[in-house]
Amino acid sequence: MATITKVGPKYQVVIPKNVRELKHIKPGDLIEAAAHPQGVLLKPKALVDRDLEEQLAKAVADVKAGRVSKPYASARALTRDAIRAGKRHKRRARPTH
Repeated sequence: MATITKVGPKYQVVIPKNVRELKHIKPGDLIEAAAHPQGVLLKPKALVDRDLEEQLAKAVADVKAGRVSKPYASARALTRDAIRAGKRHKRRARPTH
């Protein structure tokens, strides 16, 4: 499915509609351009946080240490338990005079 497109005066290239739709490319997406033996290769890229690996390592450590919650049937059930836990924590943390 080769399509010919033209390089503009600012070296911009329009990706043909049939290719954009096939590869689900939307305005604002990041594209990596790389030299390839047969020409230029354009690859869609995703933006990832720089500290993602560190955050994932902490999450895995929490799971291994058992610092996880039970599964909830709904967001309402999660909210209810979180409010109850907050109230219990408040009662324990009250200062004694």
